[in-house]
Amino acid sequence: MMLARQLDAASVARLKSALFVVCLMPLGLLVWRGFTGGLTANPIEFITHTTGWWTLSFLMITLAVTPLRRLLDMPWLLRLRRMLGLYAFFYASLHFLTWLVVDQFFDWEAIIKDIAKRPYITVGFAAFSLLLPLAATSTNAMVRRLGAARWQSLHRLIYVIAVLGVVHFWWLVKKDIREPAVFALILAVLLGARIVILWRKRALPLVSGAQRE
Repeated sequence: MMLARQLDAASVARLKSALFVVCLMPLGLLVWRGFTGGLTANPIEFITHTTGWWTLSFLMITLAVTPLRRLLDMPWLLRLRRMLGLYAFFYASLHFLTWLVVDQFFDWEAIIKDIAKRPYITVGFAAFSLLLPLAATSTNAMVRRLGAARWQSLHRLIYVIAVLGVVHFWWLVKKDIREPAVFALILAVLLGARIVILWRKRALPLVSGAQRE
């Protein structure tokens, strides 16, 4: 069944509720594996990798909303983008807290050394830091307070964050780069789609002006 191009407010609300539950499933599976002894021989590494993987996945899904909305002519998809972005922040927070609390156990001296000396941690910490203002300004009240133009400019940081996230993953794995390479390819496609969208937006007034002349 093809998705409808137009959905009423009630249908979108039901879809958002279902999506909310679906987005929690990776965490639920992780908790279930914890209770059933399925976190492998190195549970900290497994949890760190899993939460990081889902952070990147939700970043890519969030970035895919705009091109999919245009490609499929489904404007209601935009109403799901904020939730998806917040879930990216949610899993990034779990990823960061796993490292901070479980792995480092608040050893601030070791934490500062890790951030300064290990490039993949430096990049990952930078990406998480940039996510913080995006999460903090995700409400309608903050959109009104900042103004639409300033809010949009700030939230374009998601592209920088996604690049940093892929670099973080790539430098972390070092040898087996298949997974980060897939994320890099997806990101390249999404950034390319964004460039095409911007180019068409700028070209349309020129074409319309030429036609009027």
